[in-house]
Amino acid sequence: MAAESWAAALALLAIDPAGLGGAVLRGPGGPGPEAFIAGIRRLLPERRMFRLPPHIGADRLAGSLYVAETLRTGKPCLDPGLLAEARGGVLLIASGERLTPSKAGFIAAAVDERPGEYLLIVCDEGQDDERAPPALAERAAFLLDLPEDFDETLTAWQDLAAARALLPNVVLPDVITAALCGAALSLGINSLRPALFACAAARATAALDGRREVSQDDATAAVRLVLAPRALRFPVPEAAAEPETPPPPPASDENDANKSDGNPSAREMSELLLAAVKASLPQGLLAALEQNLRQSQAKSGAGAASEKLGVTRGRPAGTRAGEPRNGARLALVDTLRAAAPWQPLRRRAAPGRQGLIVTSTDLRIRRYQQKRETTAIFVVDASGSAAVHRMAEAKGAVELLLADCYVRRDRTALIAFRGKAAEVLLPPTRSLQRARKSLADLPGGGGTPLAAGIAQAVEVATQVRRAGGTPLAVFLTDGKANIARDGAASRPAALADAEAAARMLRLAGVRALMIDLADARGGPAQRVAEAMAAQYLALPRADAASISRAVAAAMPTDA
Repeated sequence: MAAESWAAALALLAIDPAGLGGAVLRGPGGPGPEAFIAGIRRLLPERRMFRLPPHIGADRLAGSLYVAETLRTGKPCLDPGLLAEARGGVLLIASGERLTPSKAGFIAAAVDERPGEYLLIVCDEGQDDERAPPALAERAAFLLDLPEDFDETLTAWQDLAAARALLPNVVLPDVITAALCGAALSLGINSLRPALFACAAARATAALDGRREVSQDDATAAVRLVLAPRALRFPVPEAAAEPETPPPPPASDENDANKSDGNPSAREMSELLLAAVKASLPQGLLAALEQNLRQSQAKSGAGAASEKLGVTRGRPAGTRAGEPRNGARLALVDTLRAAAPWQPLRRRAAPGRQGLIVTSTDLRIRRYQQKRETTAIFVVDASGSAAVHRMAEAKGAVELLLADCYVRRDRTALIAFRGKAAEVLLPPTRSLQRARKSLADLPGGGGTPLAAGIAQAVEVATQVRRAGGTPLAVFLTDGKANIARDGAASRPAALADAEAAARMLRLAGVRALMIDLADARGGPAQRVAEAMAAQYLALPRADAASISRAVAAAMPTDA
């Protein structure tokens, strides 16, 4: 879309900020967004601008009790929050793609509670599937991909004051309203807000042109600016319509009137608007939007919008100085203990004050230590003639550890390496039945790709850590690697690759335990254990109970 169109969007916002809500500025920060923001400042000087950083606390955003001032004065003191301060102004949200859903919900609720009092300018610098929260994008009329050479002075020639004065007298015909709503539905837009924004943009466009009634051209411009960037699909052309039956007598007068005045119906005008949208869309844009929508819906699970919680629960781990904000809990006893020694001095400084005098320096908040779930990742050597015995030992150890998972809330995973590759037989789980099923029909024999097993352990451990758990890699092998990472049968190359993979595990910070199943100590398994900084245990005749005890001893007591 040309720069003149972005200038038109800026001018429409200046004419009807209450009806259009705001704009989302997509793309990397640079001269384009800065010029648009400068245009808002110039065209709406009466609106104060409030910048909202993405890392703002919930208490500062929505307001809370100002504990320190309340204790100092002895009366309740409220911090109204940034949203209350920004009423009637411009709310500039920097890096909107980093805003958490809960904070976006606070802003959306404030906009809905006081319609027209906020003008949202959201800077969205996200890439790929990173976008500003949908709750904010739905409450702004324009979704703009600003060019770097945007010039906000393009609106200097327009008489915006006259357009603002004319706007209350602009009439929106019912047929155009129905056409705009029909176009929104045809483009796959199910929310009512974009259609309302399109109606407001059409009225503002007519006022900008000095007319008191919205025309089809105004509706076309509104569809291009408001609805086209939100399009998720384009309607498929319908088959040839069947011959129309004669209309009933009551509707004949109305139909004759429509035919006599030559005005198109709402459906015909909606088709004309869709044709204008189709002509203005770049090639392949709708297909890309539909693909992005499917990807975002696939990722909209529990982890898609998850955010890191503050330390507000878990095992108590003492207190620290600080104010009870953003969910932190006040440690009342420790606060009183900190304030007690200073009471004589404070009473002499404030003789008229009654009761305990507490200042902000006395406040203490609780600290909590959350137990992180531990996942024991068994990496079993399933190669050679002893594979059957090793798998029986691993199966017994997994079953013994799973019996304790209900108490410790731990998980286990199983990786087997044989032939030329490693395979994840059992993803992290607490299910004993699933573990038995995965281990039941595991074949043995073939080469020993130890490096592939270690690399697979690094990948699983990384996934566990991303999910908030603590991984522990347990290797059951004699260390006699003979298959390199490229699949070649070479003992020196295989051992070198295994040591290199072991160093990757150490750099990843994964705690490891090496159980050497060879007949003698000091073999290649010990060298690999040293490379990965793992605890080394030589158990040539290990059984399930001894392996289980070794793993339980290596697990963190309070992960």
